[in-house]
Order: sequence, then C-alpha cells, then structure tokens
Amino acid sequence: MARLLGLWLPLAVVALWALAALLGPWLPLSPDTIHLPRILQPPGAGSLLGYDDLGRSLAARVVSGAQTSFLVALWVVAISASLGTALGATSAYLGGAWDQVIVRIIDIFLAFPGILLAIALAGILGPGIDNVVLALSVVGWVGFARLARAQVLSLKQREHVQAARVLGAGPLRILYRHLLPLILAPLIVEASFGVAGVVIAEAGLSFLGLGVQPPAASWGSMIRDGARYLLVAPHMVMVPGVALALVVLAVNLLGDRLRDRLDVRRWRA
Repeated sequence: MARLLGLWLPLAVVALWALAALLGPWLPLSPDTIHLPRILQPPGAGSLLGYDDLGRSLAARVVSGAQTSFLVALWVVAISASLGTALGATSAYLGGAWDQVIVRIIDIFLAFPGILLAIALAGILGPGIDNVVLALSVVGWVGFARLARAQVLSLKQREHVQAARVLGAGPLRILYRHLLPLILAPLIVEASFGVAGVVIAEAGLSFLGLGVQPPAASWGSMIRDGARYLLVAPHMVMVPGVALALVVLAVNLLGDRLRDRLDVRRWRA
C-alpha cells in the first residue's frame, strides 16, 4: 500500500501540473483581471486560494504559472537532451581530437556553477521566456553530454558494435541504431531529474526579474511579489511556494522510481 501511494501520489501531482499547463488557456480563468475590493483577501469562501496585492485571483495565476514552468521545462529538457546526447555520444565514438575538444568544453562549463551561469546569460540576453529557455539550455546540455559519453565509451567495444562495423555500417548508423537504444534508460532518468532542476531554475530567474515579465504569471515572480506582504498576506507566498515544492518533490520521486525500475542490477538480483 505504501509503495502504491509513493507512486500514485507524485504521479497524480505531475499529471495535475501537466493538465493545468495544457488546459489552462482554455479554462474560464482570468489571471490578469483586477478586483479592487478583494485586494489581499485570504483564502476562504468565495476565494479558493485568495487574491494578491492587485486583487488578482491566485488560483488563476497558479494555473498560469504552471503553464510557464511546464513549457520551460519541456523545451529546456528537450533541447538539452538532444544537444547533449548528440555531442557526448559522437565524441565518445569518434574519439581523438574531437573527443578532446568536447571534453574541454564540458570542463569549462562545469567550472562555473550552473545557476550562476544561467543568471549571467539571462542578464545578458534580457528578460523573457525565450531567453530563459536559451540560457537554461546552454547550461543543461552538459549533464546529458557527460552521461552519453560515459555510456558510449563503455559500449562501443561490444561484440554487436564491432560486428556492425565489420559489416560496413557507418558511424551514424552504429550510433543511432546500435548504441542509442542501449543508453536511453539512463538518459530518461537524467531527463526526469532535469525537469525538477529546470522548474526550480525558472522560478529562481523569475524571482530575480530575469524570467517572464508582468503581467504574465510565474511561480517565482509570484513569490517575489508576495514577499513584500509576508506579514499581512502570507498566502501570497505560500500558494505558489507550495505549488512549486509539490511539483519538484513529485518529479524527483518519480525520477527515483524510474531509476529503480530501469536499473538492470535490480533485475539481475
């Protein structure tokens, strides 16, 4: 029973997050509508999650913020995984000077804390959701490249790869037909944890004013706006903060479950 709850509860949270993001634009919500009589109104009858300092519904804005975090996470992980896997796998298979160049580039990126590099890039590029996606993708590909390179290095001398090479298969065919399917499992697990990291990073950039700009909603910018009213209207911070924490925790728990499920050693035991 506990194992089922440990799986279904985070799955339900992630599914609710995805549904809110995908269906939010078609729901009868008005995240930017101002209701002056309801400024700083706490949650209660007639106000599901309360209202902010401008009289906007926090429930509607949380749903709108879910769409922002979901789209940013989806695009960043997709771009980072594609770019990092391609560079890392190609580097490991070809070796030589190409491998040395890619390894040095990875080392340079690893020399800087990821979030600080993302903040610097977002500051140079300017605020906006497109620039957030670009900044986080520039930082996020490194983990996928390291993982793909390590996996391909351990697999490229396997018998089936050598047989394909002897039969005349080219490097691209060997990489994407014989090696990529074998490294998909750890890459999928890496992507699941990457989603949680991107959600936090997007919220952090929006908190600093480098993410989506008003009146668009982001959980990070909602927390920033609510911090000024923490003593008189704590719900302005608690509502987006709880939403952010639940999504990140649920994604991490699902990533743990997925890692255990795809662990070959578990099945050998």
